[in-house]
Amino acid sequence: MESKPLSAKLLNAAPPYGHIIINEKCRGSNLVQCLKGSVKAIFEEELGDVDFCLSNKMCVLYVSESDMVAGNIHRRKIARFRNANSGLQGIVIVEKTHLSEQYFSGLQKFVVLELGLTLLPVSSPVEAAQLIGQLVLGENKENPFCRKSLSRLLEPVVLNLVQQIPGVGKVKAMLLLQQFPSIHRLSSASVNELEPIVGQSTAQQITAFFHNQFT
Repeated sequence: MESKPLSAKLLNAAPPYGHIIINEKCRGSNLVQCLKGSVKAIFEEELGDVDFCLSNKMCVLYVSESDMVAGNIHRRKIARFRNANSGLQGIVIVEKTHLSEQYFSGLQKFVVLELGLTLLPVSSPVEAAQLIGQLVLGENKENPFCRKSLSRLLEPVVLNLVQQIPGVGKVKAMLLLQQFPSIHRLSSASVNELEPIVGQSTAQQITAFFHNQFT
């Protein structure tokens, strides 16, 4: 079944500061329960495959541990999510746990390399709620002097993801993100581009992490 894009009404209406538009299907979920107290929810039935609408520019799809281990239905949902909402910044938050870890790298390739979306791993609904709360409060705060940019909010999460690459510690991860400020840019870098930053051996490990292990 083809997903409908967000309605023009939703696209043009930014939630008030501290509010988030949540798909009615998510009401009562663990993640929504964890969001209570940090942001105020507005439930909406016409979000299609979008789980959370953070502003008039950003939407989120959440992939839980149970989604990961149940099969490939979530992949089709992510593809519909991207295709139906290409005008927005799409973020896929994935629950990476002991049970779902074996499926993570394949999903990472699909989301980041094939669809060009941002993927953020979390360990639990609690951590997902904390991340979404940060995004809400940083993205639609009206006072420009208090506002944090999206890139700064995501920095710790992206830094943690880069450190999962074999041979890359915190220092090398920071150097890499200075030169390649997104996972998508880093995954597209060649060995020759990476070598001056981290050396030949680590450069080869990085390209293998993003390419060889996925083929």
